Amino acid sequence: MAGLQAALPAGDDPVIAGVCFDSRRVAPRDLYVGLPGTRSHGAKFAEMARDVGAAALLTDAEGAGLAAGSGLPIVVSEDPRYAMAIAAARIWGHPAQAMTSFGVTGTNGKSTTVLMLAAALNAASHRVGSIGTLGFSVGGQAVEVEHSTITTPEAPDLQAIIATLGERDADVLAMEVSSHALALNRVAGIQFDVAGFTNLGRDHLDFHHTMEAYYRAKAQLFTPDYARRAVINGDDEAGRRLLAQASELGLPAVSVGMGDECDYRIASWCPEGPGSRFTLSHPAGRLEASICLPGDYNVRNAACALAMIDQAGLDMTRALPGLATAVIPGRMQPVPLPGDDVPHVYVDFAHTPQAIASALSAFNHPGHRGQVIAVFGAGGDRDPDKRGPMGAAGAHGADIVVVTDDNPRSEDPAAIRARVIAGARDAVAAATPGGHEAGVEVYDGGSRSAAIGQALRLARPGDAVVILGKGHERTQQLADRVIDFDDAQVARDSWAEITRGGTS
Repeated sequence: MAGLQAALPAGDDPVIAGVCFDSRRVAPRDLYVGLPGTRSHGAKFAEMARDVGAAALLTDAEGAGLAAGSGLPIVVSEDPRYAMAIAAARIWGHPAQAMTSFGVTGTNGKSTTVLMLAAALNAASHRVGSIGTLGFSVGGQAVEVEHSTITTPEAPDLQAIIATLGERDADVLAMEVSSHALALNRVAGIQFDVAGFTNLGRDHLDFHHTMEAYYRAKAQLFTPDYARRAVINGDDEAGRRLLAQASELGLPAVSVGMGDECDYRIASWCPEGPGSRFTLSHPAGRLEASICLPGDYNVRNAACALAMIDQAGLDMTRALPGLATAVIPGRMQPVPLPGDDVPHVYVDFAHTPQAIASALSAFNHPGHRGQVIAVFGAGGDRDPDKRGPMGAAGAHGADIVVVTDDNPRSEDPAAIRARVIAGARDAVAAATPGGHEAGVEVYDGGSRSAAIGQALRLARPGDAVVILGKGHERTQQLADRVIDFDDAQVARDSWAEITRGGTS
């Protein structure tokens, strides 16, 4: 690998069987990777890795100095994360190359687009391995793996997971590619057949610090090193910038969206029951498609998935039945309540201003007659500057806003709620007379269970209660503990209490 310097004892040519960056998980003949950390440098644990059988150490110059007396052969890299990813891909035999591979990035819509790809192609007689926030699966069946709880796993784990999917006969790989993964080189060594871009909004600035740095992290996916072709949202400002970048780099790229100039154009769409129907105009003709999810943003996700399938040389028409029935856990997931005259309850993962606006816009059409009641909060120990805009997005899109706790983590929940409430109330105060926001009610709902109960008590038959922020998550992170918490189940339990005559 370029940029590597090896310090090997005379006659020493170690045989590497695996790659590991956690000294507690090192196995015999592993290449142990000592990475710089926020609290300590991984190279400090080189002797521990040696004692359990590590064959060599990969690290940076600082780490080489720390591990000089470890007795391990040392390979020095200016970017040990990148070198780790390339080494992992090689050791696992580049498993992604044996599949048709799709990588999807964007602030919102990654999970939905990936699972739409998986559902559509599984129904078209492919066997899809998927990787993302909602876990890992092959052919629609969950695959349990060790050591990975993040959207895009660290490179050694990622390559091992892809290899596992291949061993289970996956011929297609569909995976989310987070901005963290790109910034930290977790997907280096993979060249996707088609890379997809959904949109760019404010998120993860606690990590990237600026929107430009966030954009640049996403943009890495749309280079020839990481993709053979690209499908990019042409309605998004950042997407148009990516299209120009792809052209300059010689990466074949097409646009998807509602704009007249888009290569894959959503020519029309309309609500159909709880879902949507749309027409996709594409280079070879027109396609009629349906999805069982509401909202134009889900239509955009579906169009992106279809365009990616087409750009990979696969058959879009065979994929339509699977696309039509795809239900995404925690992504505008309906929560049926018993009875006839009841509110319609949905659970969604939206946790940014842009995502909240998109989720609530799903009910902004003539077919929806009731009020929209939004329940959401903001996470603690994350970008605090998005809290006010989140509140404002709720006021712009809902008739009633009930602000609650998300994952407060180490912060004071009441202080987080106050920032969100202030944003919502500022939007109400700034409303023009007679404007929608002028009539919006804003409440401090307190704890999440109390807020869900309050929203359901305020709801009338036919109203939409949209519980945002946690989606598929089944826990809540408090200051001193993690508790079980499932928005859908809490909504069902609260409704049962209300219908029994309780206060929930």
